[in-house]
Amino acid sequence: MTFLPKPFYPALLAGLLLSLGVNANTQLEQQVRKDAAAIEPQLIEWRRDIHQHPELGEQETRTAKLVADHLKSLGLEVTTDIARTGVVGILKGAKAGRTVALRADMDALPIKEPAGLPFASQARGDYHGTEVDVMHACGHDAHTAMLMATASVLAGMKDQLEGTVMFIFQPAEEGSSLVQPGPDASWGAKKMLEEGLFESLKPDAIFALHVMPGPSGQISWRTGATTAASDMLNIRVTGSQGHGGMPWNTVDPIVTSAQVINGIQTVVSRKANLTLSPTVITIGTINGGSGPNIVPETVEMSGTIRTYDEGVRAQVGDDLKLSAQKIAESAGATAQVSVEPMYSTTINDAELAERMAPAIERAADGKVGTAELPGAAEDFSFFAQQVPGLYMFLGITPEGQDPANSAPNHNPEFFVDESALVVGTRAMSTMVVDFLSGGN
Repeated sequence: MTFLPKPFYPALLAGLLLSLGVNANTQLEQQVRKDAAAIEPQLIEWRRDIHQHPELGEQETRTAKLVADHLKSLGLEVTTDIARTGVVGILKGAKAGRTVALRADMDALPIKEPAGLPFASQARGDYHGTEVDVMHACGHDAHTAMLMATASVLAGMKDQLEGTVMFIFQPAEEGSSLVQPGPDASWGAKKMLEEGLFESLKPDAIFALHVMPGPSGQISWRTGATTAASDMLNIRVTGSQGHGGMPWNTVDPIVTSAQVINGIQTVVSRKANLTLSPTVITIGTINGGSGPNIVPETVEMSGTIRTYDEGVRAQVGDDLKLSAQKIAESAGATAQVSVEPMYSTTINDAELAERMAPAIERAADGKVGTAELPGAAEDFSFFAQQVPGLYMFLGITPEGQDPANSAPNHNPEFFVDESALVVGTRAMSTMVVDFLSGGN
């Protein structure tokens, strides 16, 4: 008789149990794969419907109703109007156990979609009092549809689940279209938490998936800092108004603003500790003046600050204020500077990521990768501050196209390869099954 080395015994036993159908978790994953494939046509139909009818942050009433009606049809406990338009569905498995949350964002952007798709948006909406074109240019239509499909898959195996699933459909990830940012303003994930989202039922973990240019169907993630912290920057430079032909009688805030814009970049190049955090300061708007021959009194600028470390974030804010104020002072002007915190850094829990990696790889048929560090920010960060979180990316660039040359998120040409969406649904469902089973 030939004996196998001891290291082979566990693998041999696992293979034997699998051949006998003993591995219930494997059976559930096979069911996930089958049910996800079955609902794929409906998933794509949902995505196209939502894409054709986009809604701005905190105005997602049609989308929220579509979601709520679907969750109710599955027999879930449904709560609506959280943080104005948010929807939460609770699915309780047949057995007691842990709780896992899945999050999708529902809002669109004030962007005009070009013609071409048969389901292209022609919607318009009110964005802080201004009528604008509206488009799902960041894939939130896909996120919502995938989570709706995931709810269907998991509800279909309710009697076999151990624990509870919380489906969070969040408004206003891109920001509110109703409320201006400020120290007392809140929206989206932060507002949902302020209204008690996790008070009666706090999950043991939370997952989210975001579509991005990348090989279609590939899921990527990283541990630690995963998206940037975002702060809003406002600078008002005040000088002395006068005739453009006699600038010596004025203090020119336009020239001073140009010096401020150039000067504050040294906060990144000479002040920020770039070994701890990549740092970006971008001025996105500048407004001032009423005529070509008039030196105005004021110029107003706004921009964004992106960092990945809380210490660097605080220091950059302080250094930026000081630099802008002193540069303006050197020109005889003044600068009022405000830095308003928006979103924190999303931190992926390393232990949770390691724990879920095999399930993700199985769901994606091994098509996985390590995500690059993006400059984008995410209010999923507020959820991940409360419970261990894992935020992943799903590639949606069609086969044969180079993701590096694809239109990025927030671009009117942003395109989603819909064949990738079933992979996202399969991955989220598989992660829930694996997490609730304890990996057994």
